[in-house]
Amino acid sequence: MAKNKLAKFADMDALGNVFQPRHEEVFRTEYKLKGKWGKNVFKNDNPIVLEVGCGKGEYAVGLAKKFPNKNFIGLDVKGSRMWTGATEADREGINNVIFIRTYAEFLESLFAEGELSEIWVTFADPQMKKASKRLTGTRFLGIYKNILKEDGIIHLKTDSPFLYTYTSILTKENDFEVFVDTDNLYESGMADDILSIRTFYEQQWLDRGKTIKYIRFSLKGKTEFVEPDVEIEEDDYRSYSRSKRTQENAR
Repeated sequence: MAKNKLAKFADMDALGNVFQPRHEEVFRTEYKLKGKWGKNVFKNDNPIVLEVGCGKGEYAVGLAKKFPNKNFIGLDVKGSRMWTGATEADREGINNVIFIRTYAEFLESLFAEGELSEIWVTFADPQMKKASKRLTGTRFLGIYKNILKEDGIIHLKTDSPFLYTYTSILTKENDFEVFVDTDNLYESGMADDILSIRTFYEQQWLDRGKTIKYIRFSLKGKTEFVEPDVEIEEDDYRSYSRSKRTQENAR
């Protein structure tokens, strides 16, 4: 039987690869490890890669296994999900991946200017009603710009036609440098061993016949960002109630 949430939270408190800042440690203040993740936590000066909204942590762990000369951080607010990746990494002795349990809004409290080399956004909620909450929206791009190196890279991997379309339009309207933009990753011929790491949620969408979209781009040279002023068709399947989605997935 799977562990319940309380048991998972107890495990998380005991794991050395999990950091759970208290609200007062990150709200309008600088977290004690800001600018020091490489030196004090990973004990090296390797590039640091962040996954925002890491869910169960499969992607962060998968990347850490493939790139032992990079450091990976999975960030999410749902500790019961993150437990999966954190316990796997601990059990297998994967020392180049850690997890932070907090909100993405506190990224600038956690990381110093230019501290990160890459940011992954994987299967995030598209936030179709509120652009300010979209993890590829201009609000978060401004945050990423401050904590990424000048030539840092942002990756979006998503099942959502809405979030993909929105982000693709945004990159064009802001004249970002785009390296890859595909609305069907696994039919594009570009799905290498990195992009083929499949999370629990990705496999769910693939099983439902959804295509996976991927964009890789840079904010280099940009200081201001403009929101797209266009109407984008919303994802019909994401408008289902939780119970309806659960019933569908159980079929």
